Amino acid sequence: MTDQTVHTVAEADFKNWADDLRGPVALTFHQKLLPVEGEGGVIFPPTYAGIGYNIDDLGDGTKVAQVDSVGAQANRMEPLFRKSSPGRPVNPLADLVPQVEVLLGNEKIVSILDAGHRLGDAVVRASALSDEAQTAFRTYLDVGDAGPIAKLAPTSLVFGAWDSRDTQAKLPRVVSSVIRAWDVDPLKRSAQYIPAADYAALKVFDADEAAKATNDAKSPLAQRGYMHVPAVASHGGVVARGGIVRDVTVNLVALRQLGGENGEALRAYVLGLALVAATEPQDGFLRQGCLLTPDPDAPAAWNEVARDGRRREVALTPESALAFAQTAASRFGVGPSKTVQFDPRKAKDDVKKKDKAGS
Repeated sequence: MTDQTVHTVAEADFKNWADDLRGPVALTFHQKLLPVEGEGGVIFPPTYAGIGYNIDDLGDGTKVAQVDSVGAQANRMEPLFRKSSPGRPVNPLADLVPQVEVLLGNEKIVSILDAGHRLGDAVVRASALSDEAQTAFRTYLDVGDAGPIAKLAPTSLVFGAWDSRDTQAKLPRVVSSVIRAWDVDPLKRSAQYIPAADYAALKVFDADEAAKATNDAKSPLAQRGYMHVPAVASHGGVVARGGIVRDVTVNLVALRQLGGENGEALRAYVLGLALVAATEPQDGFLRQGCLLTPDPDAPAAWNEVARDGRRREVALTPESALAFAQTAASRFGVGPSKTVQFDPRKAKDDVKKKDKAGS
């Protein structure tokens, strides 16, 4: 059952979402997307080793392709909070979280917002952050206090993290998003590489070498670009006859499990970050051959899902989400930004721990 009226979000709603144990269980967003070429345009899903495209066969004979996984979507949303780089406009979202970076040697800097396993990443364990991160995980694991994690790496609470190589602490995702293409027809494509010159005639190699390398894409001559190489029946994208859909869920039950001495302010802070990440318009350029935009003829909407399954459309916007997040961040207190040094010795010791565990 769905309430047909659109509810204007008020301060009390944010409070209920974060703290009411009998309140709504989730906020959901269902958005139809289109290729920039228009309805029926060819898009290219990601390819995976051993399987190519991730396409599932449904019981009715139709096929569903994964266009962007939950993990990939999280990796696109999390850097929204990264500080502005030189020459780019100021990013107001960067002030919502501590900017924590790891300096690799004297050159490259890695933001924790770009680390694949977030606070549980190897780059954290092998840096001056390791002890602080371990203490934060253990505090959460032992007494349920997520405050230290929120002060150090709050997006680990938003997008989830698993300290699988140390404390085993698991942080469930508050925000999850996935893009799927429905009722797809996979396509194939073929191509022919033609070298810029006849290298055999130029005596780079002899006729026998050329004969052996002909049509052999694995030959050294082909791999270095000196021979004609055909590429036959490779992945050519998919046509989605059933549409392309992005589904976003804000898990309010997982959010309410976060506790600590300042639990109410903590939950509001994490909710603010989650809503900002979930409502911020995405850059639809997912990969080469896959540039998507919202379908203007199918307006998307946010729905509040009650514990009994009833749905109510809510007027949740990027502007209202950011305003709430800024207030919540000020109340909770954003943790300090810092740049720490990567330590190769810590990395070596970390590997030895794994070796000892496996012996």
